[in-house]
Amino acid sequence: MSIPDFRTEAQGLLSNLRDLRRTLHANPELGFDLPFTQRTVLNELAGLGLEITTGESLTSIVAVLKGGRPGPAVLLRGDMDALPLVEDTGLDFASTNGNMHACGHDMHTAGLVGAARLLAAHRDELPGSIVFMFQPAEEVEGGAEPMIAEGVLEAAGTPLVAAYGIHVEAAERGLFTTRGGPLMAGFADLNLTIHGAGGHSSQPQSTRDPVPAVAEIALALNTMTTRSFDIFDPVVVSVTQLEGSQASNIIPDTAKLTASVRFLSADSIALLQERVPEIAENIARAHRCTAEVDFQVGFPVTVNNPAETRVAIDRLSEVFGADRVAEMDSPRMGSEDFSYVLEKVPGTFVFLGATPEGVDPNAETNHSPRVVFDDGLLGDQAAALAHLAFARLVDEQG
Repeated sequence: MSIPDFRTEAQGLLSNLRDLRRTLHANPELGFDLPFTQRTVLNELAGLGLEITTGESLTSIVAVLKGGRPGPAVLLRGDMDALPLVEDTGLDFASTNGNMHACGHDMHTAGLVGAARLLAAHRDELPGSIVFMFQPAEEVEGGAEPMIAEGVLEAAGTPLVAAYGIHVEAAERGLFTTRGGPLMAGFADLNLTIHGAGGHSSQPQSTRDPVPAVAEIALALNTMTTRSFDIFDPVVVSVTQLEGSQASNIIPDTAKLTASVRFLSADSIALLQERVPEIAENIARAHRCTAEVDFQVGFPVTVNNPAETRVAIDRLSEVFGADRVAEMDSPRMGSEDFSYVLEKVPGTFVFLGATPEGVDPNAETNHSPRVVFDDGLLGDQAAALAHLAFARLVDEQG
């Protein structure tokens, strides 16, 4: 069975997709509650013959395209939320509400709408179903988990055989990059409080000073990453906040430490949960203090299915040319809650470089108030999603 030429067809949608992306960019919303974004996407999906449900606990959208031929289902995901960041791009469609689509989720949403239009136009040939997952709250606690709880993975009524997502980044324009296995790190937040007994800074011998303890712990956590973990399964612990007293002549009762933790395997997070309290409690005890450890595990590691990813790399190379596809040597230490989907469904997450021509791709990164993305790539983004999904269903036909 032949696969439609989605790349050519997508060029006819480009103007509309750019308008949609710029509307979303000018009106960014945060977290779980995205009423404007949800309404805008629902209007764009109207008339495509999709089975649409909206979220109960968040402003998500699940749209199902039932193909004209029987078969399983493939999930395509786009996240929709922005960041609490004042935009400084100078674009004529820049946000003015104090929030910004600095991670490209406006591109993801518009690209997924484009994929829905491309695939709906080929409904009769489609051997199965497509689930379009429009997700809020990727930037905060994570919207993927509540969407899974509300049934996104069962929405088609048939098994999901694959899941795909594309994330734009400030990198070489038009270059698709991915890898099989661990792609992005899991993360955890560490909040540590050392309890002592404060007093006057001139009489430290009369106190149980928590400040030296928290300082030693900060250094010990960094040493731990090179002495407890394999360098080929890296862990990153970044101490980002230290808090003591509010005056130079006061030894406080408590001192606090906050750290961001990144990891690439289940073994690493299990060991971290053992070693971090051990280090904190023993150093605190040496200073006649006690340690209160709050270790909160966030998103798991994003793991691409190796077999699905090998096929995805080959297919993207066939459609866009081998010079536009690269296999990453190592994972990224950023985190992504599409990991929850990939824990349950084999699939692939792909990066797409979207720095405009003439702009240094190293000048700004995602989450910068000055980062810009080239929405001239929305046609390719939509076509890539549509092609991966359609081809995967064709595979199931043998």
